[in-house]
Amino acid sequence: MYTHNIKTRIRYGETDKMGYCYYGNYAQFFEMGRVELLRSLGVSYKELEDQGIMLPVSKLNVNYLRPVFYDEEITITTKIAKLPTAKIIFDYEIKNEKGVVTTTGETTLVFIRSTDMRPTQPPKSIIEELSKHF
Repeated sequence: MYTHNIKTRIRYGETDKMGYCYYGNYAQFFEMGRVELLRSLGVSYKELEDQGIMLPVSKLNVNYLRPVFYDEEITITTKIAKLPTAKIIFDYEIKNEKGVVTTTGETTLVFIRSTDMRPTQPPKSIIEELSKHF
């Protein structure tokens, strides 16, 4: 398993009239987590795209357990529990400043060749880096 953490603060524009973080922002938090997890492995979305590989989301699941509020710092934990094939699954957990789990989720992304929009295997560099953690 490979795990990576990032922190961010809830901005005013991310909240609704009740002061809660708007539910639609969680997909962006998950994206932040997976982009930084891949970057921690030495992989960037830009490099993948330059290699002709795209990673569209094919599945998104969010479990809202507790709200987070304006100006609260959250920790986004992103995990890869198994080596990717043509798809890669990310698990997420968001905690508030008190360390309470507020949100969990999962996304499935598919490695796609930009030339023909067909699924493909992940680059060897990703498998090599992730293999060190399994």
